[in-house]
Amino acid sequence: MSHFRKLLVLLVFPLFPVPSFCQQALTWEQLRDKFEAANPTLKVAQINIEESRANEMTAYLRPNPSLGVLADGTQLVPYQGVWQPLAGTDYSPSVSYLHERRHKRELRLESAKKATDIAASQFRDQDRTLLSTLRSAFVLTLQQKAILALAKANLEYYDKVLSISREQFRVGGIAKIDLDRLELQRVQYESDLESARVALVDAKIQVLMLLNDRMPAKQFDVAGPFDSSDQLPSPDELHRMALDTRPDLKAAIQAVDKAKTDHQLAVSNGSTDPTFSVWYTYNPSFNNPYDKHTIGMSVNIPLRIFDRNQGEKLRTLLDIGLNERQRDAAEAQVFSDVDTAYANVESNINLLRPYKEKYLAQAVRVRDTVTYSYQRGAASLLDFLNAESDYRSVQVNYLTLVGAYLTSVAELNEAVGREVIP
Repeated sequence: MSHFRKLLVLLVFPLFPVPSFCQQALTWEQLRDKFEAANPTLKVAQINIEESRANEMTAYLRPNPSLGVLADGTQLVPYQGVWQPLAGTDYSPSVSYLHERRHKRELRLESAKKATDIAASQFRDQDRTLLSTLRSAFVLTLQQKAILALAKANLEYYDKVLSISREQFRVGGIAKIDLDRLELQRVQYESDLESARVALVDAKIQVLMLLNDRMPAKQFDVAGPFDSSDQLPSPDELHRMALDTRPDLKAAIQAVDKAKTDHQLAVSNGSTDPTFSVWYTYNPSFNNPYDKHTIGMSVNIPLRIFDRNQGEKLRTLLDIGLNERQRDAAEAQVFSDVDTAYANVESNINLLRPYKEKYLAQAVRVRDTVTYSYQRGAASLLDFLNAESDYRSVQVNYLTLVGAYLTSVAELNEAVGREVIP
């Protein structure tokens, strides 16, 4: 009996479908965290910040002292038949050091730190832009999932209509040509379903590329609300938030501050830096037997007559004005981005409102009414097919508008520099 059971299991088990293992669908917050931890472009930007911090170390280094050794007085010919070349040689080791004046090191460090701050702001701006791209891909995936669900529901609904129509044909309620036309129309629903599947896979592949993930698209999924809202902050409030948040504007402001520091450094570099030297000499050739050991010191002061760093002073002064103009342009771009994104969101809200209030319910009501009438001979086949087509168009248009709304919301969040609409 036990052998029979084993044989039964071996024969029956392959008939059951094997479940496909799929990881839990990622929400937007989970997707964002995974993106910021794995995206290679962001990793490159983070390395740039670390390189800038390394430049701070270099900027604050002191000049290295110099060590010199002088040997003089060595004999080239024998003296009284005896050649002792080192007997009269004097040795003089020396140490020299360049002293930087007028806070050159401090200004170099300050400039390097401000360059790091700019790199950090540019990293956050790159993160802002890439997150907007990821959000758009996320929204597209949700949209294609909704369209796929709609295509499945439409096909199921149509199959029920076909089932009833076949029964009507069997009892003589409709003509063969009408049944054939109905069955041919099913091809459109099958095509919609397959197109939705392909579009969903393409959207998932786009998300996986941004995540730098090699997971098969069929095992990857996202989850989140796919709907719209009428609530929208005022433009003035959005402008104020954008001015406080936008990292590219912050980077432009920081660039002005750094340019001022660079100008101070250029003025400081135009000052004279003395070089101090100290040496010791051992000279056994002196007549005084007690004067063999001597020390000395000197100060070398360059005369900045011709080169006083005039060109760099002028260049850095002009660079201040240049960065101020770029800051003004960045601020104007912030207002333009916010206003454009706001207009797009507002337009999508206005387009979606009649669908929610009227068109969606109306499309369902017309389809159901015409289907009911057709099945009872009160409506023509053409009326039924037109009602089905109108219903599909209204539903797809609505889902497309919701996707456009969520995409425009992502653009508005990008324009402001943070999520103002979840």
